[in-house]
Amino acid sequence: MKYNRVLGTHFELGKRLYNTELNCMRVAVVGVTGLVGNVMLEVLTERGFEVSELIPVASARSVGKNVNFKGKDYTVVSMEDGVKAAPDIALFSAGGSVSLEWAPKFAEVGTFVVDNSSAWRMHEDKPLIVPEINADILSQDSKIIANPNCSTIQMVVALNPLHKAYGIKRLVISTYQSFTGTGVKAVRQYEAERDGQSVNGEAAYPHPIFENCLPHCDIFLDNGYTKEEMKLVHETRKILRAPDLQVTATAVRVPVHGGHSEAVNIEFEKEFDIEEARALLNKADGVVVQDDLANNVYPMPRMAKNKDEVFVGRIRRDESIANGLNLWVVSDNLRKGAATNTVQIAEYLVKNNIIIPQAIA
Repeated sequence: MKYNRVLGTHFELGKRLYNTELNCMRVAVVGVTGLVGNVMLEVLTERGFEVSELIPVASARSVGKNVNFKGKDYTVVSMEDGVKAAPDIALFSAGGSVSLEWAPKFAEVGTFVVDNSSAWRMHEDKPLIVPEINADILSQDSKIIANPNCSTIQMVVALNPLHKAYGIKRLVISTYQSFTGTGVKAVRQYEAERDGQSVNGEAAYPHPIFENCLPHCDIFLDNGYTKEEMKLVHETRKILRAPDLQVTATAVRVPVHGGHSEAVNIEFEKEFDIEEARALLNKADGVVVQDDLANNVYPMPRMAKNKDEVFVGRIRRDESIANGLNLWVVSDNLRKGAATNTVQIAEYLVKNNIIIPQAIA
């Protein structure tokens, strides 16, 4: 039964209460056959997000394939059919060009879109959301919502409580990013090189990634930085609502499967107490402090793999400047850095009655 807007406010309110009480949504996963799309299905299941109808969407070459969700097989449909289905929410992980073309079409039929690409992140009228930080800005007008870059998400989750307390003046960031962040093509390249085989098809990188480090994440820009490095600059400012924050970054691709690691050097506006800073991190939503040097305990990507938290360690004062702090931040880039953050946004929309379902489940 399609939503009948003619029936007015009372029907709309009753329908919203009916659906949100059941936490039951018609959900499209766009790019469902990709790395992040597969993880989105896992996260929806693990977090108990009640889906009344799954609409798996992918490109033409994947249409007709089956995906399994909660023990049931679903047939992948085209973008056009996904829009016709008018889902309550569409979780996108299909690349920037696809998002630019199709996210507005989903939004036009009343669907809330949470997009995992870089397409909408820096649009002034599109919210860029990490739920622990700024989900409060979402409203029923937020039809297209941008999910930040994976390396940005994990860093700002750790930075947010410190920024609130002391005010961040400057950030110097070095990232060590898993090849999984580049997608299926990079995984295939890594596995072929690991196994001593030739890469089948076009390689994801211009150099080997197995037993190598590439200071080259995304494309190079005119200023000598990569696009990934500038995402860290611009997205961090937008999410933390700090347009004048000074940020510089170096992003490195590493032969690691479990997640992204970051060395973050912070200069605060205010003086800080190191134990107070540690306590703030311990209390922060989504953060797990692992910092027992006597027992060699610190965050590592192999321990963060398949987990949703952001792990922080090596918490120490930067003795070379006033009000300086160093952190080591690690998280699974396919989960909190992508799929989990996307699903958390969807959860917020449902919990706060922002979504008005298109049809009664």
